[in-house]
This record gives sequence, C-alpha cells and structure tokens, in this order.
Amino acid sequence: MRPVLALIGMACCAQVPYDRIRQADAEPGNWLTYSRTYSGQRHSPLKQITAANVHRLKPVWMYQVNDLAQFETTPLVVDGIMFISEPPSNVTALETRSGRPLWAYRRSLPPDPRVCCGQVNRGLTMLGDRLFVGTVDAHLLALDSKTGRVIWDMEVADYRSGHSVTVAPLAVKDKVIVGIAGGEYGIRGFIDAYDAKTGRRVWRFWTVPGPGEPGHETWAGDSWKTGSAATWVTGTYDPELNLVYWGTGNPGPDYNGDVRQGDNLYSCSLVALDAETGKLKWHFQFTPHDTHDWDSNHVPVLIDGAGGRKLVIVANRNSFYYVLDRATGKFVRGVPYARQTWAKGLDDNGRPMVLPNTEPTLQGTLVYPGLHGGTNWYSPAYSPDTRLFYVAVREEGTVYHVATPQYRPGRYFAGGGPRGIPGVEPGGSVKALRVETGETAWEFPLHSPPWAGLLSTAGGLVYGGTNEGIFFALDASSGKPLWRFPTGGPVLANPMSYTSEGKQYVAVAAGHALFAFAVD
Repeated sequence: MRPVLALIGMACCAQVPYDRIRQADAEPGNWLTYSRTYSGQRHSPLKQITAANVHRLKPVWMYQVNDLAQFETTPLVVDGIMFISEPPSNVTALETRSGRPLWAYRRSLPPDPRVCCGQVNRGLTMLGDRLFVGTVDAHLLALDSKTGRVIWDMEVADYRSGHSVTVAPLAVKDKVIVGIAGGEYGIRGFIDAYDAKTGRRVWRFWTVPGPGEPGHETWAGDSWKTGSAATWVTGTYDPELNLVYWGTGNPGPDYNGDVRQGDNLYSCSLVALDAETGKLKWHFQFTPHDTHDWDSNHVPVLIDGAGGRKLVIVANRNSFYYVLDRATGKFVRGVPYARQTWAKGLDDNGRPMVLPNTEPTLQGTLVYPGLHGGTNWYSPAYSPDTRLFYVAVREEGTVYHVATPQYRPGRYFAGGGPRGIPGVEPGGSVKALRVETGETAWEFPLHSPPWAGLLSTAGGLVYGGTNEGIFFALDASSGKPLWRFPTGGPVLANPMSYTSEGKQYVAVAAGHALFAFAVD
C-alpha cells in the first residue's frame, strides 16, 4: 500500500494554528475548517456576489478528478491555496485563482475495502503546517501542506472488520478529532482524538458503552458488541465551553430491534465531549431504539439565542427539527420540518411519542421519512443576517421489512431491508426554518430528493445543488431563484466560498469535477 506523491509545484508555507481557526471570522476570504468556522453555520461573510449581480456568475475554472466514486469534498482555502480530498483517499493542492495543481498525494488501498456507500472522502482539516485526512482503509494521515509528503500514518481501526474513515477530521487545539464509518458492518462506534504532532491517540469515546459504563444497560445481552453508532460526519466545537459536539449513527443491526432491546445509547444521538479528555458532558438521543436507519450523522449548528443563550440546532434525519441548550443538552423545542408518520410528536423532554404499527415487518411497513431521512449527511446553513436555518429536505417514504440478522466480521450486518413505494415519485426542497419556532419561512421545490448541502452568504444568497446537476443560488430572505448553472453531473457535496486576489469565488464539487465561479 505504497502512497504515490506527484510534486507538480510548491504550495504555500501557510500556518494555521488553533487560534487562527478559532478566529476564522477575522479572515472571511479563507476557509480554514470543514464548515468554515467551529460553529458549523456554513455561512460566509463575503458579499461581493449579491442578489443584484449573481446573474453574472460564471465558471472560472474546473478541476477534474480521476476516479468514478462520488465526489463529496468541501475544500479548504488558506492564503491562495486550495486543498481538496478526492475519492477514494487522495489529496490535491490547487491554486485558488486558476485551479492549477501544485501537488498530489495518491494513496494505494487494499483490494477489499469494506464500505457500504461508496469509497468517498468528505474533506480535510489543517493545523499548523499539516493537513489531516482519513482513508477508506481506516487510517489517519498527517501530510506536509507544502509538499503533500506523509509525516505520520496511524491505523485508526482494522478495515477488514468493516471500519473506514470517510469523515473530514476536526482540529481542536493540539488535537485532531476523527469519527469512524462502518455502522452497516456491526462495528462498535467511537470518536477519537490524536496528537497532531506525533499521531499518538490521546482519547477514545465509545459511542456504544461497554460493561460498567453509563448507558450499557440500554443494550440487551451482548448486543453492544455489534451496536454500530458510527460517527461519519464532522462535528462542531464551542471554545468557551471547550465542548465538541458530534452526531452518531444508527444502532446495529439495522431494521430489527428485537435482538438489541433497549434505547441503545448513544446511537442516533448528539454527544457533547470535553475536548481535553473525551469525557461525556451530556447526550441527547433523537431516536431511541431506532429501527429505520435514521442516523443522527449531521453537522450540529451552534447559534446564540434570545438573551445570548447558547443553543445547538439540528434538522434531524427523523424529520424533526430540534433546539437544545448546548451547555446542558436540555431540550428546548422540537417540531417536524418534513413529512413524518412515525411519531405523534415529542414530549416535554424531546422524546418521541411513537405511533403503533410503524416497526418493520415481514410484509413491509410504510413509514415517512424513508431510510434516507428528512435530510441526510450534507450540511445545512444558518445566516446570522436573516436568522433563518436552511435545510435541504427529502420527501420520500420507505417500506421497511424485517429479517433475522447474522453477524459475521467484515460482512454486511442488517436485520431486514427497505424498498421504495411503487408508483410514488419522491421529491425534495430547500426550506428556510425560523430558528426560534422551526416554522417554514419559505420553501424552494426540487425535482428530486437532494444530496447536496447548502451555503449562505452575507451577499443575501443561499447556494445549493441537485441530483440533475444544477448548481443554483436563491435569495436568502425569500427563496426566489436568482441563478442556475448546469454542471453536467449530480451535486453531492457542500458549496463553499473564498477570495483570491481580492475577488470572491464560490466552489462546489459536481459530478467528477470541482467548479469555481466568480462574477465577470
């Protein structure tokens, strides 16, 4: 598995210390971490491109990737250099003005990776002069940001048992925090922190508690050993509270809960961890004892509410929108934002009041949302200017079937399966939710359920994409469509924005290419 390094040019010697990421709003022309800032808001303060001139937005350059797997990266931009991950586990440095490659790291992978949903990678993080990337064979790498040379290479877990790393890591202080994929293989999920200099693992938080740990009693018998609760979407961080917020996936086996009676903590949850120790500060479980594959692998978004109250908001895969106190995890509010037929509502503590006859059966049970949820892994956006929360919404039901699971290491582990609804065409939209109430302020319909994330900007715009290959811009206040561009391939990633030589660009991966746009 020898890595390949193509040195085409030399990248900058930029340094990105922790304080620079923490103060990312001071340099809006760069994009220093997965969601631009630790808050996860995916909002750019840039405003050269506005509702008045966005109709003049045109592609400036395009960079093609040499792989047919889904291209899901969010680029980083640091002082004129763009760093991207490419499928399956590669990294490239590009000039931001022209898209010219500067160096490329290419990793050789084993012939038998174990992934459920494609050999993908969603992005990088940077700390100091190092880039950090996870790999399909479950390693975490530190690369020299100037050359792409490997500085250290640590095995996170054994890929042969179903583990992989597809998540963009998160750099916090002197640590690199990373999650794990493999929930469909009956792994035991975790969140890790590694020393950025040495690669030494500093702490591990198991998302499925073992014997003697709080929450272990929510797993019947030995079901915790294959409990999944994977962590494959990047979390967020509050520097003042020193808490990392990370979503967790479905319990294993999927669809059949009889073999794992109990709430199955900490699956389908948001966990708040002490960044220094990895100790659990609080948790909130959105879907106890999930049997519908409603992962809570979302980017949790940190906002300030009325009176400066620290809040975290989540549009969950189970079709409910949640507001939580991010210091305590206390439930503040929760309402449906997409069609759902499985719960009467949420009680005063935010626990769902599950309706009867919604469990998977041998004959099949029709439930909304479907297994892909009311939304999925791709990022929402929040604008502090409009105080609206923008969500790419899926309107799609599933007929759920149950079966008897059999665990074999490294093999697909499920207790049933889903199918679509014959004769029913699923749909989707972009919705703007009022953060205080969860009410819909506006809705922009899409032809099919989306797989693309959103970006809001101080120019009064919201950018998104479609499966049909359309990249578009909407008015952030009204949802009015203002601009569209046919990319030629489905948009399955999150947009971002940056400046190069004082000019604002918007970039997005679509099909097998990265596009950069600017106003002429």
